[in-house]
Amino acid sequence: MTDTGKWWTHQIKTPIAAMRLLLQEEETPVSREMQGELFQVEQYVQMALQYLRMERMNTDLVFAKQELDALIHQAVRKYAPLFIRRKIALQYEDVHCQILTDEKWLEFVIEQILSNAIKYTAGGTISVYLEEESEQETKELVIEDTGIGIAPEDLPRIFEKGYTGYNGHADKHSTGIGLYLCRKIMRKLSHEITIESEIGVGTKVHLEIR
Repeated sequence: MTDTGKWWTHQIKTPIAAMRLLLQEEETPVSREMQGELFQVEQYVQMALQYLRMERMNTDLVFAKQELDALIHQAVRKYAPLFIRRKIALQYEDVHCQILTDEKWLEFVIEQILSNAIKYTAGGTISVYLEEESEQETKELVIEDTGIGIAPEDLPRIFEKGYTGYNGHADKHSTGIGLYLCRKIMRKLSHEITIESEIGVGTKVHLEIR
């Protein structure tokens, strides 16, 4: 990506912030709808920024002990309005564990997985919990939804760059970049991500943190 692309991505944050402040001045159904759309714009800008940062990710990593609950809480707070708007129930209890990771990059992954779950789980439930692993060094965070699920033929390709599959064709705004970035980031962090899903039942995303 060019320096111009990086400059544009940073510069667009200013008008977005200004628009949010203007919309918050009046609480109407229209302004709330516009705030929701503006939030989606912010998500796409954030994804573009992370994509650009991937070029120098190795020099950007800062590993430290992190409270996993703090990362989850921050992601859930960010998406709280969408949980309410789409009438989604959240099932989550603190997992009470520390992990060695990069806070910024892992938080982006958790946010992306939550975003996908919300997008395809209108009126359902999203559960966030820790699954016990046989290896003491490995912790597995699971984000599970009761959404529409992923077609079996799409599962082997969901981490490919630009691949959107059946759900992506139904959702014209899908970019096919989110899960691609998630796996790239997780592997850079020496973590892993796997997904299992069933049409009409839901999806489980496993974030293995070593």
